[in-house]
Order: sequence, then C-alpha cells, then structure tokens
Amino acid sequence: MSISRRDILLGSAGAIGAATLPFPRPAIAQSSEPIKIGWLAAMTGPSSAPTVGFHRGVTFATNEINASGGVKGRKIEIVTRDTQGDPTKAVNATQELISQVKVHAIWGPVNSGEALATTPLMARAKIPDLHPCVVDTLIDTTKYPNAFRIAPSNGQWDDAVRSYCLKVLKIKKVAVIGDTTGYGVTAVKASVEAFKKDGADVVYSANVDATQPDMTPDMLRAKNAGAEAIVVWSVSTGMEARMFNTRGSMNWDVPFVGHPSLASGELASLVEKPTYWEKVYAVGYKSCSYDKAGMLPDKSQQLVHRLTKAGIQLQDTLLWWVACGIDAVELIVKGVEASGSTDSAGIIKYWNSLTKYPGYFGSYTFTPTEHNGYPTDEIVMSEARSAKNGTFALAPGYT
Repeated sequence: MSISRRDILLGSAGAIGAATLPFPRPAIAQSSEPIKIGWLAAMTGPSSAPTVGFHRGVTFATNEINASGGVKGRKIEIVTRDTQGDPTKAVNATQELISQVKVHAIWGPVNSGEALATTPLMARAKIPDLHPCVVDTLIDTTKYPNAFRIAPSNGQWDDAVRSYCLKVLKIKKVAVIGDTTGYGVTAVKASVEAFKKDGADVVYSANVDATQPDMTPDMLRAKNAGAEAIVVWSVSTGMEARMFNTRGSMNWDVPFVGHPSLASGELASLVEKPTYWEKVYAVGYKSCSYDKAGMLPDKSQQLVHRLTKAGIQLQDTLLWWVACGIDAVELIVKGVEASGSTDSAGIIKYWNSLTKYPGYFGSYTFTPTEHNGYPTDEIVMSEARSAKNGTFALAPGYT
C-alpha cells in the first residue's frame, strides 16, 4: 500500500471522533454479558491463506474456554469481520467493532497493509490489540501503547536468517535478492546492512520484478561474484520457483535461505524437478519443527493431538498459524482474568507484565517499553520442502 493511500485512510480516523473513546468496562462479576473479542480476518481474497489457520486456532480456543465455563461465568464471543485483505475494509470494520459492537479487545489484522491503516485507530480508542504482522514500525510503545505483536518482526526474521548463514552454514559471501515491492526493497536494504555490519561480504544484491521470466542474469551475477548462499526476501512463489529452476539448470550447488514463502506448498507444482526445491531453508519456528525422529516438542505434540481429536485439520495450513490464533484468544482471556474486569487499561497492564508467557506458538515477554514479544531464539530455519501436517523438519545444523 502506498504512503499516499495510507495517509488518506488514516485521515478517515477523524470521522469517528468521540466514537473511538474508550468505553467503561464492567467488572467480570458484575455482568453476564459475553467478553467480546473483535477478529479482523481476511477470510476471503488473495491474503486469506494464513487467516484460515488463524481462524481455526481462534475457534478451537474459544470452544474450549466456553465449554469449561468461560471466564467466571462469562462466555467468549468472537466477532469476526472479513476484511478481504483490503485496508479500507479493515478500517471500516475496526470503526464498527469499536464504536458499535464495543468489543473489549481486537485480534488482528493479520497482514501488515491492513495493520498500517488500523493500528492508529485502535490507539486512539485505547483498545487492546494483538497482531502477528511483521512490519517493524507497527510496534511503537509511544505511538501505539495498546498494540502488541505475538509473532516475529521482519527484523527478527532477518536476524535468524543471518545467524543461520554465518553461524550454522559458516559462510561469509552472500547474495541478497528481493522483489520490487515496497516490502522487498525495504527488506533487502535492511538485510544487506545487517550482513555487512556482522562482517559478511555481500557480493551481490538486487531487487527483481517478480514477473521477470528469466532469472538467469541475476543468478549468473551472484555466482560469478562468488556467492556461497542466496538470501531471498519476497512473497512471490513464482519468482522463487524460477530462481530454483535456474539454479538447477546451472548445476550450481548453492543454498537458498530466507522468507517463509520459500516453504509454500504451491512451489511443489512450480519447480521443474522436485530436487530443485532441495537445499532451500525457510524461516520457521522451534515450536512447529520436528526433529530427525519426526517428533515435535512435547507441548506442540500434545497440542496436535488435541487439535486432531477436535477435528481441526492441519494438512492444508500451518501449525504456527493455528497456534498463534489460540495464543491470541488465551492472552486476551488471561488479561481479563488477571485484571478482574474487561477494562482496557487492566488488560494492557497485564500484557505489559508478561515474562516468558508459555504460549503454544512461542513464549512471550512484554514490558511497557517493548511490545515485540516473540523471542528471536525460537526462530529457526526449516527444510522448505519437508511440510507435514503444517510443520517442517529443522534445517541441517541444529542440535
């Protein structure tokens, strides 16, 4: 989304005026009304794939909590609005959830384009907000003291990728390639700077149009420059597949390391040979990675058993999306329980006090001055083509 469009969207915030002011929240024991959680979900549209997994987690957690009696007798009510991945629709839905539905907290949006437009609105209303969006600027405890991230930022992804290249693969010469979107340009720039700061030699860097049909020129430049690994920052699986195919036709034994999209299931039908998808390592997570014996960490293994028993499908989604949706609901519920009311300030105060909160996706730590709660040391690289029921094998080199 362009800055000018964002400015237009954010300018609409004035239209809600006093309607975005926080509402008094009754104490839990004084009300039998449900605890309302707004869920800004791109259920349809081009950004809907992650939402499917997140939604399954939200539904699973809500059903479990309500089946056990809710929160001191109050049920959880999820108020879902399909934003279709559109920032304008997300803004309208946020306004409705705050001023008309009067939700007590909001989960989402789940993509950064929407969150750039909605986060300031929620800040004005002082509505507790959890989201998994990666753009670094979405977390700012001065501008958005009510917004908390429960997934890594793009900077943390970059840290994990760089650590794997330098400390595990033990290479020093890298090529960094991204697409020409705003995300791709920003990510490549940050990645190059960080690699250089850590003493690596960035022998080639480029931003390539994702529709470029032939990746040979860029791959040859990277090879001739002596690249020992290719770091990729793009969500375009078509572009990534063409890079894999070119590497294969060149008989170049170089690993790809980077964005989670490198492990997207649709790549299986885009690579010319299955072997071309080997030695590709995508951002992953300890909680959702299986070892050489095919086993997940104990807590994750138990969660998968519970999900399976409840009929929750994992074959067509990712476990971390489901687990993150569960964590979002449970963190809101814990905030209500700890504060003794649905008051916004009480929920936010509780989140600000968390140290290594044991979620299913990760362990979260927040303070009044740090709302990036996901620990970088729980981010790992996965073998891109190893997907099994929404989980992945750890990339080589981990113990």
